[in-house]
Amino acid sequence: MPSHHEVEMQLDVNVPMRDGVQLSTDIYRPKASGPFPTVLIRTPYSNNVDTLIEKGRRLANQGYVCVIQDVRGRWDSEGEYYPFREGPDGYDTQEWIGQQSWSNGKIGTSGASYLGTTQWQSAPHGSPYLTCMAPRVICNDSYTGLVYPGGAFQLNVMLTWGMRTTARTAQSIDFHNWTEAFRTLPVMDMDKAAGRDLGFWKDWIEHPSYDDYWDAMNGENHWGDISVPAFNMGGWYDLYAPQTFTNFNGLCLNGGTPEARQSKLVVGPWPHALSLSTRTGDIDFGAHSMIDLETVEMRWFDHWLKGIDNGILDEPPLRLFIMGINKWRNEHEWPLARTDWQKWYLHSNGQANSLIGDGHLSTDLPVQEIPDHYIYDPNNPVQTVGGNNCCSPDVVPWGPYDQRPVEMRGDVLCYTSAPMEADLEVTGPIKVVLYAATDVTDTDWTAKLVDVSPTGYAKNLCDGIVRARYRQSFSDPLLLEPNRIYEYEIEVGVTGNVFQKGHCIRLDISSSNFPRFDRNANTGHTFGMDVDLCCANQTIHHVPEYPSHILLPVIPS
Repeated sequence: MPSHHEVEMQLDVNVPMRDGVQLSTDIYRPKASGPFPTVLIRTPYSNNVDTLIEKGRRLANQGYVCVIQDVRGRWDSEGEYYPFREGPDGYDTQEWIGQQSWSNGKIGTSGASYLGTTQWQSAPHGSPYLTCMAPRVICNDSYTGLVYPGGAFQLNVMLTWGMRTTARTAQSIDFHNWTEAFRTLPVMDMDKAAGRDLGFWKDWIEHPSYDDYWDAMNGENHWGDISVPAFNMGGWYDLYAPQTFTNFNGLCLNGGTPEARQSKLVVGPWPHALSLSTRTGDIDFGAHSMIDLETVEMRWFDHWLKGIDNGILDEPPLRLFIMGINKWRNEHEWPLARTDWQKWYLHSNGQANSLIGDGHLSTDLPVQEIPDHYIYDPNNPVQTVGGNNCCSPDVVPWGPYDQRPVEMRGDVLCYTSAPMEADLEVTGPIKVVLYAATDVTDTDWTAKLVDVSPTGYAKNLCDGIVRARYRQSFSDPLLLEPNRIYEYEIEVGVTGNVFQKGHCIRLDISSSNFPRFDRNANTGHTFGMDVDLCCANQTIHHVPEYPSHILLPVIPS
């Protein structure tokens, strides 16, 4: 069989779903006698864009049929679009493909972001034709992974992405004043202030707790129902960095077949747009940081769909780019088995406010120390400066940026270690345990891990948030007793970074990261309906009884 085929196309083929709705589907086939394996891509962003056309033709050149479909209610497909409800249509499409004369009965799925959602949500339905997946930069639990991480509303993404996908075709998100839009109150009406009427926006706001609405779309409930392997791809500065590892572990540990448990993962120093530039945010990670992910994906498909013994399963399942030293490394599990989990404790004499305060970080247990105080004023929130953002970097930048502008604020507590005497690698999930009190019934706590160079440049690595009412459960919110000390766990994200000799580890603690997350009004009222904001007096404790700390996954050298 020739290694390079001419291509024939069938455009706007109507594929019927179980309810009679027809989905517009473009098909790229090798101009040769088949049958052939198929790569399926389902998208809400139009199947008639240059990148997908090029991919369809490239796959057909290599002996695959590529099927690219507009999801229900988008572009040329019939029906009504509603996000994160892609399982049945994906399954029906796979069943249709498997019955075509040009199909050899093996299907791989491909695509990033929402195109990854279409893969994960169809997989548990169990089409016998589905053979492997290659999802990039996506979560499986839309509640904690996208809309309400830590219980706080992920405002920037939900508003900008929601505006872009509200109608049948692509919608412009050009707006005269995003700052004004993000500050609109109540949050329930924010879509209208930005010029849209988003039906699903209302549903998101009306379900701030994890309930049946979110459970119905939670793929993490179905690892055992997935029988095929996934090659996951992600970036340290991607919105879904932690969930990419969750997806990898979900299948490797709980997949329904031995094949599913042979899943793989690659993570680079990239934002949501993977491996498109050596530069992410302020930092140029060098030419060697780039990987041709299309070639990686093709090797995956060649193995599972064509049966080519190309050695891909003989390679370690994890490939990670370790920042700081900027080197790739293969690993076998997550977290790494050799991890030394170290508690680095918060210390101060009560004046950790800003980077010029007296906050410091060390492995020494705290003694009787004066707590730190600041006022969180939601009318003047801490601004988002880079980080794990998506999907409009022109509106809210993503990636590493110098954090010193926000660290000069009095409502940001900075705890900085002594300079490293030798390189210290921190690779794994990051968690902060915070003992804190407030004089209101609900508030937020944020944490950010920062690598400080000898020049003072403060590079953000990862950050997280917890909404106080969800400190114990995302399903059963519980308001606070004012001025009582509570223990909070903040999932700060994941990283792979070497704090080089002379660099410092810094932990920033505050109560806002806006507009990545919405502003907690501090009132304890029903989410999304507040029109009033009030200040909160915040206290962070670090004494033997309340040893606030960050848990670092240190990798022995």
